[in-house]
Amino acid sequence: MQYIIRGNNTDSIKEYIESKLEKLNKYFSADNLTATVVTKKEGRNQKIEVTIPTNSFTLRNECVNEDLYAAIDNVVDKLERQVRKNKDKINKKNNKKIIEDFDYILEDEFQDEEKIVKRKKLELKPIDEEEAIIEMEMLGHSFFVYKDVDTNEICILYKRKSGNYGIIETR
Repeated sequence: MQYIIRGNNTDSIKEYIESKLEKLNKYFSADNLTATVVTKKEGRNQKIEVTIPTNSFTLRNECVNEDLYAAIDNVVDKLERQVRKNKDKINKKNNKKIIEDFDYILEDEFQDEEKIVKRKKLELKPIDEEEAIIEMEMLGHSFFVYKDVDTNEICILYKRKSGNYGIIETR
């Protein structure tokens, strides 16, 4: 597994992050994995963001704590719960295959007081509504943009206050 760790971190923190993320290897079969981890200092708190893109989905979580080691422990526990919670859904959608790719990067670079604090470029591969729901839940977001496999149109899936989902279809 490859690790990309970004931020003002000592070697001991980087080693600790790597050792904790090794715990997730049992859920992935590929050896050529890369995990993206970003650490940032926000006032007195330490923030860690972990993003693990795979061929099927993107696993992402973040945690804020005064102690960076505690934040690392919490974020790895959250990621493991996400994988276990959605393992059956993922395996069903991937024809019972094990998750193949795992990417890891750690960054400690944050921008202050800007209106647009993050930009993303999406590669939209055609998926169905059920896969979009799984992807959205794995990311922990309240909405998800995807290309519908049946209509080949861009759609926006969102979670309603009732807990159900809605879809906005574009033309």
